[in-house]
Amino acid sequence: MVDALTLPIVVIGSGLAGYTLAREFRKLDKETSLFVVSRDHANSYYKPTLSNALAGNKTAAALVMKSAEKMADELQATVRPHAEIQRIDTVAQTVHWVSGGAPLAYRDLVLALGAEQIRPPLQGDGASSILSVNDLDDYALFLAKLEAVPRVAILGAGLIGCEFANDLLSRGIEPTLIDPAAWPLSRLLPPAAGQRLRERLAAVGTRFRFGSTASGLERVGAGYMLRLSDGSALPSDLVLSAIGLRPRVGLARDAGIGVNRGIVTNRVLATSAAHVYALGDCAEVEGHTLPYVAPILQQARALAATLSGNATPVVYPAMPVVVKTPACPTVVCPPPPSANGDWSVQESEDSVDARFTDTDGSLRGFALLGAAIAQRQKLAAQVPDLLP
Repeated sequence: MVDALTLPIVVIGSGLAGYTLAREFRKLDKETSLFVVSRDHANSYYKPTLSNALAGNKTAAALVMKSAEKMADELQATVRPHAEIQRIDTVAQTVHWVSGGAPLAYRDLVLALGAEQIRPPLQGDGASSILSVNDLDDYALFLAKLEAVPRVAILGAGLIGCEFANDLLSRGIEPTLIDPAAWPLSRLLPPAAGQRLRERLAAVGTRFRFGSTASGLERVGAGYMLRLSDGSALPSDLVLSAIGLRPRVGLARDAGIGVNRGIVTNRVLATSAAHVYALGDCAEVEGHTLPYVAPILQQARALAATLSGNATPVVYPAMPVVVKTPACPTVVCPPPPSANGDWSVQESEDSVDARFTDTDGSLRGFALLGAAIAQRQKLAAQVPDLLP
């Protein structure tokens, strides 16, 4: 009989969540075997830089901070790149490979599967050519396609869409943001703040098509014609989809692990299956799916402690999100969906200070643009913890 104490902790995913957890765990436990499985090359890079790397003339190779081999040495772990998981057996506590071979037994399994870009269901012979940038390989392909491209249509004027629009301008490429809402970052910003962001991005060359979605994409010569739901058409040389992320839950669901929007976990990031945990973009923690850096860091520290024998619930303080749009510096701390209250907005020529106050008078969120971002730390200290 195999001694469970000699089995490794297996982490599926080598992105920010997976590698951060591994680093935090190694600070607490130098002895337990650690096995990191990756669908791709397993090189370490900082995913948030993908949406502002053009301004720095960064190639995909330049964004790699450490190779898979270096990470394995640093973490004293086995790192297996280009490995596809076929299934998880939560009863036998084993991971099975698509390529076959002996299954890998685990003491504890951590799902750090990330999320995938939602691809719009478009009609037309150009639909399969729509790009998305969700990892380093995607960025390399996107960069290669940008050669001699003057115009890029971006589906989605959310955080990633706005960041890529601003970044494309640094290359002299004209972006057009297409979104069904009436202003950019509509899920994060109140109307007045959203309109200010629109004005600042427009002033440096961004175009907008609000109140519409893409319905079809056809090839026209070397470029494309994008058909919109309002009946109009938009010529473009390249189309980038940034309409949102969908947590990767298939592997967990097939193993009988509870899923909802993401892989459902409790405060110690445990799933419905014994010895299986989840964190990062794939995890739904106490009803919250937060695809941002700050929550991942909080999760990684807490889960590392739990895996080291000290069960530690994750805590979510107020976690403002910095939007990488130099044309209009923006910081937003969105109120929780359950909050009841209203936005109050103060505007000046160089700033927007928007605050969401609950019916009991407490500050539950804020959005700061321009010079107002100097208030970030002060206001964050006043917002109650999302998960105390």
